[in-house]
Amino acid sequence: MSEFSHRWFNQISEIDAALWQSFFDDTPFTEHAFLAALEQAGCVSEESGWQPMHLAIYQQEQVIALLPGYLKHHSYGEYVFDWAWAEAYQQHGLEYYPKWLCGVPFTPIAGQRISINHNKPAEVYAYIQHILTATAAQLDWSGWHINFCHQQQATALTSDTVMQRHGVQFQWFNEGYNDFEDFLASLTARKRKSLKKERAKITEQQITVEWLEGADINKQHMQKFSHFYRQTYLKRSGHNGYLNTAFFELLQQSMADKLVLMFAKYQGEVIAATLSFKDQNCLYGRYWGTNYELDSLHFELCYYQGIEYCITNKLKLFHSGAQGEHKISRGFKPVNTYSLHHIQHTEFAAAISDFITRERQHMALYKAQCESLLPFKQQ
Repeated sequence: MSEFSHRWFNQISEIDAALWQSFFDDTPFTEHAFLAALEQAGCVSEESGWQPMHLAIYQQEQVIALLPGYLKHHSYGEYVFDWAWAEAYQQHGLEYYPKWLCGVPFTPIAGQRISINHNKPAEVYAYIQHILTATAAQLDWSGWHINFCHQQQATALTSDTVMQRHGVQFQWFNEGYNDFEDFLASLTARKRKSLKKERAKITEQQITVEWLEGADINKQHMQKFSHFYRQTYLKRSGHNGYLNTAFFELLQQSMADKLVLMFAKYQGEVIAATLSFKDQNCLYGRYWGTNYELDSLHFELCYYQGIEYCITNKLKLFHSGAQGEHKISRGFKPVNTYSLHHIQHTEFAAAISDFITRERQHMALYKAQCESLLPFKQQ
């Protein structure tokens, strides 16, 4: 391991953007511009409990691996829930925070978490595991975690001291549909009728939807969207959300080619909006907001319009975020997600390992049950 070295970075801007991009190119959320916007807008900081602490691995002077990382002082905005672990620590008079997390803040999208450019990746993984565990001991972290990594990476890093945890999300797959009617034809008659009825309610309420992309999105559009986002969070949870107007404006400046903004309008007035991201294969539905709670508006804007967009633009996948069993009847299939966890405290590690083993069994059963409820015709 002595042939490798490492360095921590407290700002993504300290890492050359072109270098970072040469390692991360699988989703928009690990792009340098996205992570930089979070930092520049103050959405992630020591004050917010998301203290940037990115890791670079070197061989001599050359960077051979990068990890987006954060020192966490709570568990908000992670979507892999460990509140019960933190509570158990507290009940025993121990501190669960800080912990270190490799992941993307506020974004339950699986992707590359440790990007390696080396002909012996197993040796690099071993070094990373050694460095993370040694630093946890040195800085008194309760442990380290890697959220929403690919299955291959989860398998490579799972060991006696690194636990692999499973979750389930729901995603829509484009089976080469020609249009929305073609997609509907793949459903059972009862489900097809239900979806048509929901979409008809939008037409009956005289609501129209406008798609904006790339250069067609301006600063004012993002400000309007930010208003909807904050208002919806405020109604639902009593705070303005994790993200601010400055963040959305920075996205428009630096990542417009990856953005899809959808406005729902009634009599010319914008009443709701969604902001999604895209790449060559996938639409990622991320944020939504509205001033009005109208019948079927959420389903139309957050799901059906995304499906339409994917079919129109021949995208293979619509990733609509975390949770949501209501997505099953709308054709979203259950898929596994993977995370990794190392806990320093030996006894807690054993207890959490036992919990994760039982949880994995539950998740496998849950996924099978969800698959049995899918609305597609039997082949």
